[in-house]
Amino acid sequence: MPRVTPIDWKKFCKILEKAGCVYSHTEGDHVIYHKKGAIRALVIPKIKDLPIFIILNNLKTAGISRIEYFRLLISK
Repeated sequence: MPRVTPIDWKKFCKILEKAGCVYSHTEGDHVIYHKKGAIRALVIPKIKDLPIFIILNNLKTAGISRIEYFRLLISK
């Protein structure tokens, strides 16, 4: 399985939207998303290279597997 690497916050937000997450609002330099069934909101900082731990924590919160993440990452 490929490694999770840092990506741009805009690209990660597009992946979340493909997975069924809905944009809620922006608070300062953070974008907030919600997903039905998630235990809390997904908070994405607006930084060029999102650290791996932020990506993995948000995937876990949203219930998105690594395999699904990579599938969404390469789909157009």
